[in-house]
Amino acid sequence: MFPPAVEVIDLVMRYGAVTAVDGLSLTVEPGTVTAILGPNGAGKTTTIETCEGFRRPHAGRVRVLGLDPIADARELRPRVGVMLQSGGAWVGVRADEMLRHMASLYAHPLDTRELIERLGLQSCGATPYRRLSGGQQQRLSLAMALVGRPELIFLDEPTAGLDPQARRTTWELIDELRSNGVTTVLTTHFMDEAEALSDRVHIVDSGHVIASGTPNELVQSATDNALRLVAAPGMDIEKLAMALPEGTSVTEGQPGHYLISGAVSPALLALVTGWCADNGILAESVSVSRQTLEDRFLDLTGKALR
Repeated sequence: MFPPAVEVIDLVMRYGAVTAVDGLSLTVEPGTVTAILGPNGAGKTTTIETCEGFRRPHAGRVRVLGLDPIADARELRPRVGVMLQSGGAWVGVRADEMLRHMASLYAHPLDTRELIERLGLQSCGATPYRRLSGGQQQRLSLAMALVGRPELIFLDEPTAGLDPQARRTTWELIDELRSNGVTTVLTTHFMDEAEALSDRVHIVDSGHVIASGTPNELVQSATDNALRLVAAPGMDIEKLAMALPEGTSVTEGQPGHYLISGAVSPALLALVTGWCADNGILAESVSVSRQTLEDRFLDLTGKALR
């Protein structure tokens, strides 16, 4: 068993009288993509900046690749890539110069020309950073985070401002990083992005982790996941309920319209349709009603992500 790539235990961070992070704990397993989601002011950015070594904890313990981000910064920095939400480059420097400079800081950097081509930056290599579009700046920031071949990468809003093609390229790169054993910690305002890319999601609110799990686990834990069945009215729902897994219930609302609530899964669908067949019941329709990750986020926090 490998130790966590990131381990945060009972982290407390304060800004004057305001406690931004209040006893937060989470782990990130090696070689995974982990999303940290939360509404504005939830404490996720402060937590990430503490893991990156930009802030010193007021209380609690933070370890990144087994090291203290502050005390062991010299040893840790060559192994970690950081993509900031904005900034990170000198405003007057040309894009290709900035990337070559970043590459020069590492012992075994990636080929900058290949990286520029992969991220579609060929046309703006000689353009000063301040004149790049928002999307171009994002792609350059991603290239700067990747060029040192990091073991662990922090990506803050990596696809903000990108067109659909560049967004898809970024997703493919993140998948490749995972395939190559690189650990990615991701913050994003795009729920489809978190759902598509993440092995695990931590939802943060008011300085705490309020839910953790795979995207599928978080969605399946919702109370309004349901299987809807239309069949002849008056079906023996008590008999059906006895055949259902523990924690699953069945009700008949309108005559002939049955709602089966619980952890919706392929096994549950097969069980219900098989029970109908065994009992001579013809199901006119069977449909699955399922929350999205965004629905679950709203349920848990009461706030939209933006």
